[in-house]
Amino acid sequence: MRRLIAASALTALLLPAVAFAADDYKVDTSHSAVLFKALHFGAGYTWGRFNDFEGTFEVDEQGNPTAIDITVKAESVDTNNEKRDKHLRSPDFLNAGEFQTVSFKATQIEAKGEGVWTATGELTLHGVTKPITVDITKAGEGKDPWGGYRYGFETEFQVKRSDFGFYNEDGIGDEIAMTIAIEGTKKKL
Repeated sequence: MRRLIAASALTALLLPAVAFAADDYKVDTSHSAVLFKALHFGAGYTWGRFNDFEGTFEVDEQGNPTAIDITVKAESVDTNNEKRDKHLRSPDFLNAGEFQTVSFKATQIEAKGEGVWTATGELTLHGVTKPITVDITKAGEGKDPWGGYRYGFETEFQVKRSDFGFYNEDGIGDEIAMTIAIEGTKKKL
């Protein structure tokens, strides 16, 4: 009888831990993207991307993201124009020599609706860290042909260059539109 009571007590203690267990995912950079666009002279958008980034995130048993941590290498900015990219890497903009990374780490994620969450966290850009809140939308999840499991989400938000101490050139809009599309693979135990 004592064994049965001890086993029941142990099971009761372990159940809450299992119910809140989260799966860890690593960002699959070959199936993810960090994109941006900036208004140029009020006439059209110049698009760009960052080619070198990494990250991790967690998803609970109900399919809700519970943690997000993304780091981008500033030097990897790519607008398909080397002269412009060199200027973007310079102290006028990203100052990639001094501020080598751009990062976002979620401090809180709350459900907003079916497959949509609000993530609040810290964005560090150009050596300045500011709180930011973004909506993230689930793209999907499923098994891959290699026995792994994948989960994806996207977010779109605006960043004001002036909030992060960037060079203020009249011809470039202050608001930079960001699109981040992430697909991750579940880490195997």
